[in-house]
Amino acid sequence: MNEQILIRNAVSSDLEAIIALDEVGSEEEKPAYWRGIFDHYVAVGRKDRVFLVAETGDRVVGFITGEVRAWEFGSPPCGWVFALGVSPKMRGRGIARGMFEEICRRLRQADVTTVRTMVDRNNKEMLSFFRSQDLRTGRYVELEKEID
Repeated sequence: MNEQILIRNAVSSDLEAIIALDEVGSEEEKPAYWRGIFDHYVAVGRKDRVFLVAETGDRVVGFITGEVRAWEFGSPPCGWVFALGVSPKMRGRGIARGMFEEICRRLRQADVTTVRTMVDRNNKEMLSFFRSQDLRTGRYVELEKEID
């Protein structure tokens, strides 16, 4: 069965569905994190912040969020995608691609020409997805150190 997928702005009533989708994908429960993201991205309504959901029928089956960031580490303004999730039962139907294309369109409207993300090197599925969307290793290198 071919279900119609609607990609739209997230609204506050989507919060619980997004928390549940993220928990399935990340295997971590982070409700406080998502409430903060909603306060920052959904309630404010700025063109440099984007939070989208994919919906079929009355179910949220995916989400993507990102924003324009400027001058961190000397980088000119660019778009950052920092969260993406699709229900495991709905994967392989172009939902992530559709959401990514829409967030890129909106980021272009905010006057950026580059989009970036970070992915755990062991997350082969997410790496494969972003590579399929023509993202490649960029000029910046992420470095980290445990400080416990």
